[in-house]
Amino acid sequence: MTLDVHRLEVGPWPMNCYLVRCPVTGQVAVIDPGADPEAIVAAVDSAPVCCILVTHAHPDHVGALEAVRGFTQAPVGIHPEDASTLDSDFGLRVDFPLLDGMEIEVGQGRLRVVHVPGHTPGSICLLPNRTRGGRKPSAGWALVGDAVFPGGPGHTASPAALQQSLTSLAETVFTWPDGTRLLPGHGTGTTVGAERAAFDAFLNADLPPDLHGDVTWS
Repeated sequence: MTLDVHRLEVGPWPMNCYLVRCPVTGQVAVIDPGADPEAIVAAVDSAPVCCILVTHAHPDHVGALEAVRGFTQAPVGIHPEDASTLDSDFGLRVDFPLLDGMEIEVGQGRLRVVHVPGHTPGSICLLPNRTRGGRKPSAGWALVGDAVFPGGPGHTASPAALQQSLTSLAETVFTWPDGTRLLPGHGTGTTVGAERAAFDAFLNADLPPDLHGDVTWS
């Protein structure tokens, strides 16, 4: 079953909230409700919402979470490494953990959780799977949160976090087919193939030991 994905730009930044929909049942998963809950709810319309999934616990990705949860009554999932931040910083309840390799049913389709730490300890990507247990995107796209953008990785808070980000990207995103569309948390997407050569060159470059923050491949 191929899941459909729809991008909503929300908030003043702006950031991307995604609706992943099963075309057979109409069931929807809401990904990263960062702001503008009225716009998100309007886009959901009357469709049943099975869950709200958070790629990482930054305020621009959870600003509308409680309002959307209140409207949909859907459970919220986030990786355990970011769950405490969601609770302590925003007072938001988590209903279930998003563990690496876990599959979330959306109607007759599934989203597979891929842990890609670096931007935050609990950053995840979400892959649509046609077959149970598949480790690569089967529908040609992946929701990557703020793990990677066109031209570079997501912001990192320390040199160690940047190194963790590069390692996790090498072991996950850059093992996927070149044609895979990477749908990020902000702005327009890219593909694995469009980033691969610059990423590989960056990995092999002599990098400053204190490099972190907003980094580009070039």
